[in-house]
Amino acid sequence: MSLACAIQMDPIESIDIDADSTFMLAMEAQHRGHGLYLYLPTDLSLRHNRLYAKARTLTVQRKKGDHYQMGPPEMVDLAAMDVILMRQDPPFDMAYITATHLLEHVHPRTLVVNDPAEVRNAPEKLFVTLFGDLMPPTLITSNLDEIIQFRAEHRDIILKPLFGNGGAGVFHVSPEDENLTALVEMFAAINREPIIAQGYLPEIRKGDKRIILVDGEPAGAVNRVPQAGEARANFHAGGAGFKTALTGREKEICREIGPILKEKGLIFVGIDVIGDYLTEINVTSPTGIQEINGFDGGSIESLIWDAIESRRHEMAV
Repeated sequence: MSLACAIQMDPIESIDIDADSTFMLAMEAQHRGHGLYLYLPTDLSLRHNRLYAKARTLTVQRKKGDHYQMGPPEMVDLAAMDVILMRQDPPFDMAYITATHLLEHVHPRTLVVNDPAEVRNAPEKLFVTLFGDLMPPTLITSNLDEIIQFRAEHRDIILKPLFGNGGAGVFHVSPEDENLTALVEMFAAINREPIIAQGYLPEIRKGDKRIILVDGEPAGAVNRVPQAGEARANFHAGGAGFKTALTGREKEICREIGPILKEKGLIFVGIDVIGDYLTEINVTSPTGIQEINGFDGGSIESLIWDAIESRRHEMAV
């Protein structure tokens, strides 16, 4: 079946077509004969309780420097779309949250991937706390004394912003580090949210595994290994990707969280696992499709579109 699909994302002209997951989703949709529209989150308008976007028709091709063509802008009633891919990158701020509220005006009659209400309720570092038995020792607080006590208990710790992304603002604080108080003061000066402290996992030297789940089922993984002298394995922070397979523990983690992701309409999810511990559940704009495909020879974007089309078929019956 041919679907009308709108993609809500950041400017397409600046993406890296050799790494971007949204580009792969657009390529696969186009391959299946679906019609594509593109708009920015700032192009949304709610008028007389109907949601519109100043959108453009989109075609894509794997050609660097000439990877997209767009038609002229037109006001599109998003209720007329079959599918909307919510693919803008964090930060998970009030603008992001507002977009989820706006998209609820058309979901689920128009299938929004991922479900906007569930995205709003599942910020990466908070959603994962629902699975405390799978996590490393974790503290979420604004209280300096609590953080000092947490380090005294666990010695090596990681500090990071509660709503950060891409490894930005992540610090490894050793037992001897004299900057703990200054770091907490710095976080407090930047924003009002609590910060997250976790016990440092030395297994990070062997990698931080990104596992993609499609409709609750593991679809592939890549092991991200940090550079020498770096505590962050994110690709944005210079981590290198390596072929990997799921361990028994990682399969156990997927079995525990997968049914809940599926029930919540979180079709495309990326989780991060270090050693035996689940550290994040990414539902906003997960990445990793091209890196995993490159190692496994698979097509995760095909699995995602299979799941989307299945959901649309169920809605039509």
